[in-house]
Amino acid sequence: MIHWQPITEHISQTLNISLQLSNHLSVGGGSINSCYQITGTDGQEFFVKLNSIALESMFQVEFDALNELSQALSNTDSAIRVPEPICFGHTDNNSYLVLEYLPLDARGNHQAFGIALAKMHQITAKQHGWYQNNVIGSTPQSNAQHPDWLTFWREQRLLPQFNMLYDKGHKRRLQPLADILLEQLSTILDNHQPVPSLLHGDLWSGNYAFQTANQPVLFDPALYYGDRETDMAMTELFGGFSADFYQAYQATWPLDEGYQQRKTLYNLYHILNHANLFGSSYLNQAISMIEKLCKSDF
Repeated sequence: MIHWQPITEHISQTLNISLQLSNHLSVGGGSINSCYQITGTDGQEFFVKLNSIALESMFQVEFDALNELSQALSNTDSAIRVPEPICFGHTDNNSYLVLEYLPLDARGNHQAFGIALAKMHQITAKQHGWYQNNVIGSTPQSNAQHPDWLTFWREQRLLPQFNMLYDKGHKRRLQPLADILLEQLSTILDNHQPVPSLLHGDLWSGNYAFQTANQPVLFDPALYYGDRETDMAMTELFGGFSADFYQAYQATWPLDEGYQQRKTLYNLYHILNHANLFGSSYLNQAISMIEKLCKSDF
């Protein structure tokens, strides 16, 4: 049972309004959270994510990530918008995150989106990572900062995923290949020293849309600063974005030579995470990707 009263009271206190709940409508929100569009008697609308009390910290880091994206984007001419985070907390039954409600459409100007994402990636930091850890899906994601990209990708991305799979009983099958791959990282990433770009971190087709004025909107970030190619690689992982999107991105800030080889390494992280979240079918895919990387001539 959902206790809406403490949530509406928190919204009221945060925004200094009087919110009386008129309606709540369950909406799609992926496989991790339960999501609702709520409406007040005065017509106010909000988007609410719910999960177990134990996962309140997941909502806290998403709240911080949306603030970081919003503040960083406000200082650029990137057209990307993110929903404004309102508040987060917990009731007796659930943790919650309340966001601005934005009417969204899957249709929009993909060329404008490509340009806007390239400009977002031009927002940079001094080191790879972020000042706090977060999650990818519901998996803990370490963002311990490091000036060297290869070290960051090995220590904060690949190794934690491998170790979680080892703990799930896949060590004998996976570790020999993983060890070879980790030894070859210096070859795969040879002389590739990207600037730490502001990243969405989980950029598949389910995490963007458009407002009615064709403005691209990003949500559900797994934010950190790192190689922009990781965002671009993930756009290709589950079916790909439109040709207009890629052409516009490349025209605005062309990807570095060797991206076509590195994208398999970057997408391996997400497939390993899916193996940890959803099981062995993704493990088979991950092993195939590792074998491909180990046999490639970089």
